[in-house]
Amino acid sequence: MKKVALLATALAMVSSSAFAADLALKAPPAPAFEPWDVAFGGALMNDYIFRGITQSNHQPSVAGYVEPRYNVNKDLQLYIGTSAESISFANRAAAEVDVYGGIRPTFGPAAFDFGVWGYLYPGGSCADNVINPVTLVPGGGVCPVSTSTIFLADGNVMKKDVSFFEVYGKLNYTINDGWAVGLNEYYTPSFLNSGAWGDYASITGKYTAPSALFGSSGVGMYVSGEFGRQFLGTTDAFYGVPAFPAGIKYADYNTWNVGIGFTYKVFTLDLRYSDTDLSKGNCNAFTSAFNASGTTNVTPINPSGAGSNWCGAAGVAKLSFDLTALTNLK
Repeated sequence: MKKVALLATALAMVSSSAFAADLALKAPPAPAFEPWDVAFGGALMNDYIFRGITQSNHQPSVAGYVEPRYNVNKDLQLYIGTSAESISFANRAAAEVDVYGGIRPTFGPAAFDFGVWGYLYPGGSCADNVINPVTLVPGGGVCPVSTSTIFLADGNVMKKDVSFFEVYGKLNYTINDGWAVGLNEYYTPSFLNSGAWGDYASITGKYTAPSALFGSSGVGMYVSGEFGRQFLGTTDAFYGVPAFPAGIKYADYNTWNVGIGFTYKVFTLDLRYSDTDLSKGNCNAFTSAFNASGTTNVTPINPSGAGSNWCGAAGVAKLSFDLTALTNLK
């Protein structure tokens, strides 16, 4: 009887082990790698600030984007995209349309991004002044005296076509679950089609609060900031002044921002302070602001003395949503 019991026990053990092994072999397979994805989103903000300078005359702006992506593997992504923002420029362009593409390789905690970004400003008209009503510049920026010419009371000028492109490289390094830092570099041979080269370099930092901070509500929070410097060259003759008829050397400037953000599912509310160290006079020369005023903000490149507040301190509230097809729409 004992032999029978032992045999039954042994058979049960063998059977159980075989059944466990069979379960292991037949476990659900890992999700298949899906290389294609699409990211898209939109935003509403009280002011569109780009490198410390308003692009919307400190008025509300809307934005949207779509970005198809191809994941070569889990550490290498190719992408192209387009976005659009509402703006308010002196040449009466009312929209910025961006077209971009690049590659994002990742090495452990270091995520890189290299690409080309094109900034297009359709619908622009020539904006010239009554002192120099005919400006003969090779290419698309000519402003002859005609019904299409806009005469700005502040004496500023702006080309009809201010589209340009930049090449860029970015690094985001994740220190731990809470902290990340970044480096950014952008270069263009002609910023806003002015003839002046531009180079923008910045450092960023971000702290993401633990998810337990808001319990099970699903709300997240972060604090982030950036410090950057925009280097600029000399424009072509279109933007020349009596002292510098061949073109003006735009003033280099520092810009910084700091803010706090709250996330919930696909939504983000970002509250941010932004500023630069550009004077009102040099800001006016750089932006060609259509609402510059005064006569006391004289600088070598801004002899009219008109000043602009487009480069000063600003508070920005931005509500945005961001989704990807694989994550949010499956």
